[in-house]
Amino acid sequence: MADESTQSIVIDAEPARILDVIADFAAYPQWANAMKTTEVLSTGADGRAEQVRFQLDQGVIKDEYTLEYTWAANSVSWRLVKGQMQKSQRGSYVLEPGGGGTKVTYTLSVELGIPMIGMLRRKAEKVVMDTALKELKRRVEGLS
Repeated sequence: MADESTQSIVIDAEPARILDVIADFAAYPQWANAMKTTEVLSTGADGRAEQVRFQLDQGVIKDEYTLEYTWAANSVSWRLVKGQMQKSQRGSYVLEPGGGGTKVTYTLSVELGIPMIGMLRRKAEKVVMDTALKELKRRVEGLS
């Protein structure tokens, strides 16, 4: 399994509101630049997605993959079920409410089917995470 990368951002919203935006997979193509299509394949008893298929197109990086989600009160985690370019993916958002908003910590570990130098992989993960957190913040705060 690949090493993990972690990044955080503070969003001016309650954790429940942030989780609602994260769980609204149908809306991802509206605000997540690289996300072309999403499809919820199955949902749990709580109505939240359990498995979601994504089609990603970020220039030279194109992939179609399915993630399985586990939801908790102030967090969500996922793992790769099936992918074209990826051998494995594990990630999570952990939300910590505080005085000036909610600290959102994104942890991600991706292993590609093709070899990639560790330094380049970590740099790519950092760019993906930085973009995802900024887009999430913009979406949540824009809807509030």
